[in-house]
Amino acid sequence: MLAFDCSRRQFLGLAGGLAAFAGLGLAGCGSEPAATGSAAASADLTGTVTYDGASSFQALVEAAAEQFMAENENVSITGSGNGSGTGLTAVADGTVTIGNSDVFAETKLEADQCADLVDHEVAVVGMGPVVSMNVTVDDLTLEQLRGIFSGEITNWSEVGGEDADIYVMNRKSGSGTRATFESAVFGGEAPAWDGAAAELDKSGDVVTQIGGTDNAISYLDFSHFDDTKFKAIKVNGIEPTSENVTDNSFPIWATEHMYCKEDADEATKAFLEYMLSDDVQGSLVEEQGFIPVSDMKVVKDAEGNVTEK
Repeated sequence: MLAFDCSRRQFLGLAGGLAAFAGLGLAGCGSEPAATGSAAASADLTGTVTYDGASSFQALVEAAAEQFMAENENVSITGSGNGSGTGLTAVADGTVTIGNSDVFAETKLEADQCADLVDHEVAVVGMGPVVSMNVTVDDLTLEQLRGIFSGEITNWSEVGGEDADIYVMNRKSGSGTRATFESAVFGGEAPAWDGAAAELDKSGDVVTQIGGTDNAISYLDFSHFDDTKFKAIKVNGIEPTSENVTDNSFPIWATEHMYCKEDADEATKAFLEYMLSDDVQGSLVEEQGFIPVSDMKVVKDAEGNVTEK
């Protein structure tokens, strides 16, 4: 059995990508080699898989869970999307079997909490700033974003827009989406700000709130973009697209992680193997608005450093 700790698990450079995982025998949580396609189905597999964590890719996990349960009728998979910090704490404490996170566990947990966690990198997510429909600005630099989200820039006219106060919608502390945004925009944690920014729990809350609010700005993962409710804008002149994320031209993105314990039960192991199978990586990842890890030309470490593969 391969031994892993909480540090980054390097799936990225393996023999041409995700299609090779099963063939190379890489196993989630120290289990048997991952199956491809529907081979993961087993009439003998039983159990309950629970998860919590990042809301940004909860829809992907839910879609994969529906497919998996259809093939494994004696397995139940249930969970919530209460933020990366919550999910990582829950899996470390053993209250769920999987913790979903936009960030590396070591950035949220103490070393002893993540010593027996295993990281599965299941997708890459692009994230970008979104604004209300009435906002005329369609491009912001990283410097301008820093000014807005630190409270130094408070009116749209300061960045080429109309004369109107900027209403900032942030995510709550513990959100992996917030951590990813702050890492890309500020190079780390944003400075303390006692302004009037709203702090929302989940990505879905941002979609609802910004869709009904004028002069607002927030940030969302690409899978939550909805041009009928708000506008996604460029950063440094670069469109927020998956293609532009693959080479880091668009700089706001994260790897999606699913953590389990080394001694996880068989149902949990099998589901995590399924997340890396062709059934998920070959189609479902992109259908849900994410980027297969194998498409990336660069990698990002826990400190936010980006290097070519």
